[in-house]
Amino acid sequence: MLKKRADREVAIQTSSMADISFLLLLFFLVTTTIDVDTGIGLVLPPPVEDTEVVKVKDENIIKVLVNATGDVLLNEELTSLPQIHEIVAAKLRENRKMIVSIKTDRNTAYRLYISALDEIKQAYNILREEYAMQTFGAPLNQLTKTQLDDVREKVKQSISIAEPERTR
Repeated sequence: MLKKRADREVAIQTSSMADISFLLLLFFLVTTTIDVDTGIGLVLPPPVEDTEVVKVKDENIIKVLVNATGDVLLNEELTSLPQIHEIVAAKLRENRKMIVSIKTDRNTAYRLYISALDEIKQAYNILREEYAMQTFGAPLNQLTKTQLDDVREKVKQSISIAEPERTR
């Protein structure tokens, strides 16, 4: 006859459970990618309380309109996207107080808007490079911080981003 054991104890070994869960947690943290949306790095001016509306003459505004098909109108003349910086830089050389206004319609692709904005900023960079060479005899990447601040002060970016319109 077989003898039954009375002191039989059933137990689950949990001593390594914490190690396994820690390794699984570490694995998922390392292999998971976090989607970070990147946007446009624009520095907006601080809000101003009591402002007066200043009328700007039409001859002091460069109007850049970009539609959904990628057509660019620069002061109501059809222009290609890569030519914007050349035309804007030439107009800014004539009148440094010009304001560049960029406007799109609601169906314009985001990449077209960003490309047009980059072209406008490139026009200002061209003027800043020319000013740095004339004033300091060196390109922008070789200037000191105070010289760069002087260049930014003398050649200010005046870009107006207008509200998009819904077109039919």
